[in-house]
Amino acid sequence: MTQPVLFTPRLILRPPNGEDFEAWSAFYADEEAMRFLGGPQSREVAWRSLCTMAGAWSVRGYSMFSLIERTTGRWVGRVGPWKPEGWPSTEVGWGVAREFAGRGYAYEAAVATIDYAVDVLGWTDIIHTIHPENHRSIRLAERLGSEHRGPTRLPPPVEHLAVNAWGQSHEAWRSQRQAAALASAG
Repeated sequence: MTQPVLFTPRLILRPPNGEDFEAWSAFYADEEAMRFLGGPQSREVAWRSLCTMAGAWSVRGYSMFSLIERTTGRWVGRVGPWKPEGWPSTEVGWGVAREFAGRGYAYEAAVATIDYAVDVLGWTDIIHTIHPENHRSIRLAERLGSEHRGPTRLPPPVEHLAVNAWGQSHEAWRSQRQAAALASAG
């Protein structure tokens, strides 16, 4: 099975691999970056997380992508389709390393991966599970056109995290993308 590689103006999106571990581990150890993602994690837990994401490509045929900055080759974060067993719905989630936050990378990658989820995976609904106090992610979800759907529950071992579902249908996403394309062409 060939794993996809996506390109955006500033990023390469590819399945995670062992080359990502040092940056991945630093991201998972960063208290601020992980504040709303379950808290900082040890290298050992970060390793298992990387292996889970990489393995989901084989088991599910999709998973989050590692984001690689095109100009430097540096690992930026992980964004993309996610639906492990027991997850509330088909999600496109995101997380970027603190040093890359605020540059629009999460938005750029989320747009590419929502397109991928809708056009390639055939997903008819997309959610984002977001902690109610994660205002940056809420703003990103709104920018993507998602609407607040209310509280939802995640499965173990993260069932204790308070999250709300933000989401939209594939029809809403395609309509929004067509309107943006028309506006930029006009």
